[in-house]
Amino acid sequence: MTGLARFNTATPGAAVALLLTCCGSRRWAERVAAHRPYPTLDALLAAADEAGYDLSVADVDEALAGESSAAPHPDAPQAAHTALRAAHAAYECRFGHAFVISLDGVRPSERLDRVLAGIRSRLGNEPDEERATAADELRRLTRSRLAHRVGAPPTPVRASGMR
Repeated sequence: MTGLARFNTATPGAAVALLLTCCGSRRWAERVAAHRPYPTLDALLAAADEAGYDLSVADVDEALAGESSAAPHPDAPQAAHTALRAAHAAYECRFGHAFVISLDGVRPSERLDRVLAGIRSRLGNEPDEERATAADELRRLTRSRLAHRVGAPPTPVRASGMR
């Protein structure tokens, strides 16, 4: 069974739970789950995008509250960890929520630089401008997570229980 077929036939609670791992807005998750079944992954992603554009300020706040600041790659130098922690702290202090950015299409070796550059440039935004930017990035991030979780084939479980 494909990931989309599993999603379409999941119980409402299971579908909402999966969607909440993509975006922390309960209203968004319930809306997307309620419109199942989706004929294609593209149809699901389009519905998710549409629901994302309809998020209220409170919905965006709820979704952003569930985000956490990502750590750099474990092999990154200590200076990178320090710089990223300081940048995230400055951003969270200024805007009151975690920094979100979609890194789709960015090579792993460039992600740390992209995050740091993004935080630094967005720290200059006015709060309303940054809320709109964060909401756009949240929609992109949600779309990527959903495509990965629903579009991915099931992971086979080996007899040993290890994947």
